[in-house]
Amino acid sequence: MDSVFDDLYNKYHHDVFQFLFYMVRNKELAEDLVQEVYIRVLKSYEKFEGKSSEKTWLFSIARNVAIDSFRKQKGWKQKLIETFDWSTHQVMDDLPIPEDILMQKEEVRVMYKCLGYCTVDQRSVIVMRYIQELTITETAEALNWTESKVKTTQHRALKVLKKHMEELMVKEGVDNAEE
Repeated sequence: MDSVFDDLYNKYHHDVFQFLFYMVRNKELAEDLVQEVYIRVLKSYEKFEGKSSEKTWLFSIARNVAIDSFRKQKGWKQKLIETFDWSTHQVMDDLPIPEDILMQKEEVRVMYKCLGYCTVDQRSVIVMRYIQELTITETAEALNWTESKVKTTQHRALKVLKKHMEELMVKEGVDNAEE
């Protein structure tokens, strides 16, 4: 079990941390929750049937850990709508030209700021689909949903994000003429 656990940890630790960080929007809390995820993995690995990939299984556990954390927090609903200054965090990039980098960073900062307007389910789908790059099928497996529910939730989340991003970009005077 030690080598299996080490393998899971080494392969997916960063992805699980990143997912939890986007969900709870607090580095220290995300670090604590990663530990909780792997404690649950140790306790339940024998029950893992392999019906989904290990990665989707880990994301399913991570999502449940995040939701449990929200429930434990006093005023967890208010916590979900708070915004976070994402401008200080780096985002993966495929080496675009400098002008594109500047625009992408601003759009990404605005998008992350607007994630706070999404429900927990919507945020889970957006993070899994667009940041962790899971397929619709993998996302459905991780959330124990149908693919149709993932698509519907994704569509609604994108509508929420688009609306709030447009409002924030206008408010902040960000040039979005290329959209």
